[in-house]
Amino acid sequence: MALVPYEEGGGWAARQLHSPSATFHFASRTIRLQQDWQRLGVAAVVWDAAVVLCAYLEMEGIDLRDRSVIELGAGTGLLGIVVTLLGTKEPVGVRALYSTCCLEGHDCAHVTITDRAAALEFLESNVQANLPPELRPRAMVKELTWGKDLDNFPPGAFDFILGADIVYLEETFAELLQTLEHLCSERTVILLSCRIRYERDLKFLKMLRERFSVSEVHYDSSKDVHIYKAQRGSRKDDF
Repeated sequence: MALVPYEEGGGWAARQLHSPSATFHFASRTIRLQQDWQRLGVAAVVWDAAVVLCAYLEMEGIDLRDRSVIELGAGTGLLGIVVTLLGTKEPVGVRALYSTCCLEGHDCAHVTITDRAAALEFLESNVQANLPPELRPRAMVKELTWGKDLDNFPPGAFDFILGADIVYLEETFAELLQTLEHLCSERTVILLSCRIRYERDLKFLKMLRERFSVSEVHYDSSKDVHIYKAQRGSRKDDF
C-alpha cells in the first residue's frame, strides 16, 4: 500500500528488488511482471509474502470459482493475477476452456485488485499484460486507500480478502482494520501473508485478534513468511 522506499537487506535480494522485471510460474502460466522501485518504492516490487500466498492458494487447491475476492495493497498485481487464473471453472492450462466459464459469466472468480491511486497505472499494466483476453473482464483494478471512501465498496460483499506483506507501517494499522471490518461479512475469509520483522507487526496481530478469530494456517520456513486466516467472531470454517 505505501509508496515509500523500504530497506530489505542487500546482496541478491536487493538486486531482485531493483530489477526492472520478475518472472513467476503459477496456474500453468508464466507471469512476467514489471517492477519500478525507483518510482514507486515498495508498491512496485514483488515481495516473498505474495509468492508464498500464491503458492499456498495453488497447492491447497482452494476453490475460488464463483467467489468474490478482493486484494488489498496489490502492488505489482502478482497475487490478484494468480487468483484470477486459479478462479476458473477448469484447470487454467486448458486455454480453450477459458471462454466456457468466463464468457458465460459464471463459475469464475470475480477479483478486485486494489491499491492507492499513485500505483494504479502501473498495477493495471501488469494485470492486463498477464491475463488472457477472456479473463480480463473478471479482474477489476480499483483505487482503495485504507479507511477512506469505503462506501465505494459494498460492505460485506467479499468471500475472500487477501493481503501480502501489507502489515509494516504502524500508522496504517487502524485504517487497515477499519477496512477489513467494512469489507467482511460472517462468511468472509481473510488471508494475510507476512514476514514478522518488528515488534509492531506482532502488535497488529494482537489488534486483529481483538476483532476476528485468527489462526496461522501456513509457515514457509525458507522465506520466513507466515499466512494468517481471520474470520468474524469464533468462526473457523474450512475453505
